[in-house]
Amino acid sequence: MAVAKRQFRDIDMDFTAHPVTGDVAKKVGDAAIIQSLMNLLSTGKYERLMQPDIYSNLKQHLFQPLDNITASAIGNEVKSVINKYEPRVSLTEVNVTPDYDGNGYSCSISFFIVNQTNPITVELFLERIR
Repeated sequence: MAVAKRQFRDIDMDFTAHPVTGDVAKKVGDAAIIQSLMNLLSTGKYERLMQPDIYSNLKQHLFQPLDNITASAIGNEVKSVINKYEPRVSLTEVNVTPDYDGNGYSCSISFFIVNQTNPITVELFLERIR
């Protein structure tokens, strides 16, 4: 018996127009999940209307000293936020290393989408922006 693969869809947050219909384009599959993770990690406290409990404290950590202790705290925050608010993802690994030359943190997030067998790795660069 074949297992039905669930297709995840979301609107494109860049609001690009679909070339044929002119409507807002959509993200499908892995791209929709990755976009959701990026939105979740970049959401600050009280930024979601009617959902004030959904946020991450990454911005708070980015203004701390650039060292391994803060990198560990950022890694723990990323793990906590993803495990708490994204049920479609099974997190396998989060690596955060300070980048002293770039004045930020290199972040690698590895995960499986629920009911899929191929792992996905997302590379981010976290830096201070006001």
